[in-house]
Amino acid sequence: MQKHPLQGSERKPMPGARFIGPADPNERLEVTVLVRRTASAMLAARVARINQGGGALAPMTREAFAAVHGASPKDMDAVQTFAAAHQLAVVCASPERRSLILSGNVAQFSEAFSVSLSQYEHKAGRYRGREGSIKLPAELRDIVQGVLGLDNRPQASTHQRLRRDAAAAPAAVSYSPVTVASLYGFPAGTGAGQTIGIIELAGGTRAPDLQSYFSGLGITPPNVISVSVDHGQNQATGDASGPDGEVMLDVEVAGAIAPGANFAVYFAPNTDAGFLDAITTAIHDTTNKPSIISISWGGPESNWTAQAMDAYDQAFQDAAAMGITVCIAAGDNGSSDGVADGANTVDFPASSPHALACGGTSLQSSRGAISSETVWNDGANGGATGGGISAHFPVPTWQSGLTAPLSAGGQTLLTGRGVPDVSGCADPETGYQVRVDGQNTVIGGTSAVAPLWAGLLARLNAAKGSPVGFINPVLYQNPAALNDIISGNNGTFSAGAGWDACTGLGSPNGAALAALLGQAGAAPNPAQPDSFIMKGNDMTKGKTKDSPSATNGNDGAAKPAEWVVGGNDVVAKPAEWVVGGNDEVKGNGKGKDHDAKKAKSGAKKISSSGHATDRTSTIRGD
Repeated sequence: MQKHPLQGSERKPMPGARFIGPADPNERLEVTVLVRRTASAMLAARVARINQGGGALAPMTREAFAAVHGASPKDMDAVQTFAAAHQLAVVCASPERRSLILSGNVAQFSEAFSVSLSQYEHKAGRYRGREGSIKLPAELRDIVQGVLGLDNRPQASTHQRLRRDAAAAPAAVSYSPVTVASLYGFPAGTGAGQTIGIIELAGGTRAPDLQSYFSGLGITPPNVISVSVDHGQNQATGDASGPDGEVMLDVEVAGAIAPGANFAVYFAPNTDAGFLDAITTAIHDTTNKPSIISISWGGPESNWTAQAMDAYDQAFQDAAAMGITVCIAAGDNGSSDGVADGANTVDFPASSPHALACGGTSLQSSRGAISSETVWNDGANGGATGGGISAHFPVPTWQSGLTAPLSAGGQTLLTGRGVPDVSGCADPETGYQVRVDGQNTVIGGTSAVAPLWAGLLARLNAAKGSPVGFINPVLYQNPAALNDIISGNNGTFSAGAGWDACTGLGSPNGAALAALLGQAGAAPNPAQPDSFIMKGNDMTKGKTKDSPSATNGNDGAAKPAEWVVGGNDVVAKPAEWVVGGNDEVKGNGKGKDHDAKKAKSGAKKISSSGHATDRTSTIRGD
């Protein structure tokens, strides 16, 4: 049987990896297969309109999107037939996410996709990998758009930076997130009624730390639940400098700014498949319904396959169509993104043109106001904001004609998507006071900027009464709504007037953004506690308490008998829609269940009283 290479699936070993030998043929694994959309041309037209600014284009509901643009039963059946022919089990079939999760052993997957799986040793640890392309039979050539998970190398890194010791940074200062929000003039609000989704690929939260941290700010702890994806777990490691620092930074920064919001933290394995599955689970989550997603993980574009980058970008297009804003950290290793080949590289998934890429600044204040703000660059060892020009994604409409100032002088015309779009305080020497694994510490990095913007957007969504959605086009049309950063560099690229490849359009101007994105006006910030006074492991809170309460909204709506796609095309809807609570959308009455498994209840939740209760959500059956 003739097989065809899957476009963009070519893999190479990780730089510096050493071949150990063939993978164990009996090793069990799970692989995500991504199939094409239904009515893809219609969605492309919609996304094009959104990229032009959208106007009065209303976001689609998750249920409507699944009915119109989810995978067709015929395509899902074709993959299931292929799986059965190769003795592969279908663990989960999710038409709304266009994904099937297949389970089998190395020998079965190697034969099914004509790959050779091997073991490699790398400084990051041992991993299962492959070289070359994945092959597909003719009957799947036009149906399957991605096969992820055959290779389980660690795909992404956190973008957090712990502060150096006091001797190395004698002039260092730090802020609580509420102080940063006040300096940027964020409008009053708590984000009540919104849900912020946070993607995590390791680490975990500790309920006592969250309770202590928010109580120290005079804030009622927000509702935080954990959602398990692909067997990922909320599991603290006890190492504040590791992934625990990332998870707690994300929750504490966004939670301090939008304490009235609900938080759903999606835990998944650190692989290309796990990362994608967490993203698509959050985007299509009809139970928690996040309106904003914050991502602080990523890696150089050169470390990704083209099929993976395209699959993630397609997921972010889904989010844009549904009015979901995706905020992603732009990286902490300057214009090289940590790649040692001397080339400029941007960080992915921040380089997706359908994400809000968040760069970093160094923020100084005096008497409750910003006294200076420059590009974050603490040198090779201290970190610097990521930024540059994508080698994979073309220039989006809203960046057409832009140039990037160069540190050596002059400018270069964008030949690809420019990164970042916006920025915010990220320098660990002007970093965020957080609590991780029982210790108070200061963390920076662009990891802090994604949840900073997520918290701001939750406030704006709540005040507006509807999601602001994909905001890139309107920001580029209205750059005065941000604080332009004109000093500093990240290596190759320099700050300058207007957009630049260090800080994008600039840091948030809360009042201007509130007016631009739909709020009638920005009310003055309520009194906030002063910055924590750091003494060893002790935090002293400020004078004023702010104790907002969370609200929930999870209403469903009846669906029409059919969805008219355009022209003479009609997409049939499933036989019954059950929306809200923990119910899933039911099948299409054709005798095959193409739906994802129901989420099981469960996860650590911090209630409004600050007490931990047990509640878990599991995706795909852990």
